[in-house]
Amino acid sequence: MRIATDIGGTFTDLVSIDEKNGRIVAQKSHTTPPNFEQGVLDVIEKSGLSPESMDTFIHGTTMIINALTERKGGKTGLITTRGFRDVLEIARCNRPDLFNLVFHKPEPFIPRYLRREVGERMNYKGEEIEPLNIEDIKGAVNYFKEQEVESIGICFLNSYANDAHEQKTAGIIRSLWPEVFITTSSTVTREWREYERTSTVALNSYVMPTASSYLDNLSKKLEGIGFQGKSYIMQSNGGTTTFEQAKEAPVNMVESGPVAGVYGSAILGQILGENNLIAFDVGGTTAKCSLIENGEVKVTTEYRIERTDNYAGYPIMAPVVDIVEIGNGGGSIAWIDEAGSLHVGPESAGALPGPVAYGIGGTKPTTTDACLQTGRLSAANFDHPVDLNAVKNAIVQNVGEPLGLKADEAAMGIIRVAESNMYNALKLISVRRGYDPTEFTLVAFGGGGPMHCASLARELGIRKIIVPAAASVFAAWGMLMTDLRHDYIRTRISPLAAIPVTEINDLWQEMQEQAEKQFLSDAIPVSQMICQYYVDMRYIGQEHTVKVSVPAVPLREEDKEVIKQRFHEAHEQAYTFRLPNAAVEIVNYHLVANGGLTRPELQKIAPQIGNAEEAKITVRPVCFNEAGWLDTPVYDRLRLGSGAKFPGPVVIEEKTSSTVVYPGQNVAVDVYGNLIITEEAE
Repeated sequence: MRIATDIGGTFTDLVSIDEKNGRIVAQKSHTTPPNFEQGVLDVIEKSGLSPESMDTFIHGTTMIINALTERKGGKTGLITTRGFRDVLEIARCNRPDLFNLVFHKPEPFIPRYLRREVGERMNYKGEEIEPLNIEDIKGAVNYFKEQEVESIGICFLNSYANDAHEQKTAGIIRSLWPEVFITTSSTVTREWREYERTSTVALNSYVMPTASSYLDNLSKKLEGIGFQGKSYIMQSNGGTTTFEQAKEAPVNMVESGPVAGVYGSAILGQILGENNLIAFDVGGTTAKCSLIENGEVKVTTEYRIERTDNYAGYPIMAPVVDIVEIGNGGGSIAWIDEAGSLHVGPESAGALPGPVAYGIGGTKPTTTDACLQTGRLSAANFDHPVDLNAVKNAIVQNVGEPLGLKADEAAMGIIRVAESNMYNALKLISVRRGYDPTEFTLVAFGGGGPMHCASLARELGIRKIIVPAAASVFAAWGMLMTDLRHDYIRTRISPLAAIPVTEINDLWQEMQEQAEKQFLSDAIPVSQMICQYYVDMRYIGQEHTVKVSVPAVPLREEDKEVIKQRFHEAHEQAYTFRLPNAAVEIVNYHLVANGGLTRPELQKIAPQIGNAEEAKITVRPVCFNEAGWLDTPVYDRLRLGSGAKFPGPVVIEEKTSSTVVYPGQNVAVDVYGNLIITEEAE
């Protein structure tokens, strides 16, 4: 049996699949900060599964991003090349908010007094200019001991081209101070750009003590309840890795949980024959979306935490699935600003005290409360008895009275504002990047995704929506479908026309051998490894690049023209133009190595026998945007068979989510239990 758990800001989700009979078990329990591992044990116990029967455990967590945003990492020191101590402070000169007179740069995670310089130098070709000064290293170690540092990052100039000095420094530190955590820049990235590399090393070093402690505690507690199988962690690149490897590069887990749903959407799309998808995930705290083109999940190394329209944030140069994330979820709080405008989020009620409907201390209205007030949610599906009067009063007092609205009008206002925020996020991932959303299918999941997807799809012109089975725990389901994955990126700038194909193939071979070594250390046969090859390219004279897939390796000379044409197409997609006569160059080589885990097969559900009236729970008033209040049939999703069809308006309920279908839309259940929502033909 394979099991996956996903820790979110409000809930911890579990999905398991019995590989013998395809049986799926799904469960949710409340997240338990700050002892997040307890939430994992709680949801396993709640599911009724036997830990002894579990062969594989896959885990997704928000622990890394929480440690970074809450500044709860370890005390960290940085060793760098003489003259480059202030790279973290200098950062980039491009300001996100150009005319902000009170703009301030992000405060470095490692303060200046904990950044030490040593004598050494490599040039951009990886050739040694100045030898490593051993005494400088010893002095830095002694100083860090005095300062009671827990973790040390090492980032030398041009070490992406030759990391010999970094590796030697790490060896010296280990001999002098075996207990301290160490990160070398070449461990987490071999890509150029000094500020971004240094920032990545700093953040990785900062969270290493926290990550190591968390994963060790989780392992011990799993062993304590009888689990004896293999453990894997979800990475930000859409693949998994072992717990031991994750402790070496924890920054690769920064988007551990959210990306699983995107990857799961791609796998589900392959099964259903849908290659162009927009994954849309609404949880308790945030809403996330990502675009999948031709079945391929988009991955970037230009990720930043805490970035906003007027704040630069902190770059992490690690492969991360390209996601747009906003602070709008079921627990997002509705509030009125000083000018009298209604806002929803980014502050969330979280698991504690939660929405007013939870009845455990929440007093401020949330999106969940608004959906309950408008009939989209049923009070019967909450874990605790719901005081509907308390929900109504919270909406009226905090939103209705300040705006002169009745309870129902205020609740619909909260929903409209929340959906407007989600709509803008969906446009950012599609229209703003040169894609027409009408050519894509929306996959809606998370506890809130199915409630909001019908309205948003109509607004964007999307004519087909897929609401997966067990939608509220779909991210955990996506983890069960992932492979082990390792990314290898090397910067080697060279004009495409000038570089010999043999030199390109030699570099690919070197990177592939590195991947094979890693898979063997993970106890995975090399025969199970599948490699994909990409290059980051640009027109000569440009600053930034676009990613291009490479034909089967080893390359032939004529493949250069294929790569060039793919680059022109990708550049035009991203920037709306191409320069067919301009020279192009390769900047980075990117090898993706997958393999190791066999995906379980989806189990088909029984067909619908007769009409679906037996699955009808009730008929209740539900408020829709323009149509207002309509008497709407409500069905139990678990009692619907494949082939069941309904015209909107309709609400299809399950214990942890509700799917709202608007008038003018149809919904059908497919053979796997997915809900397929389509617009009526005009």
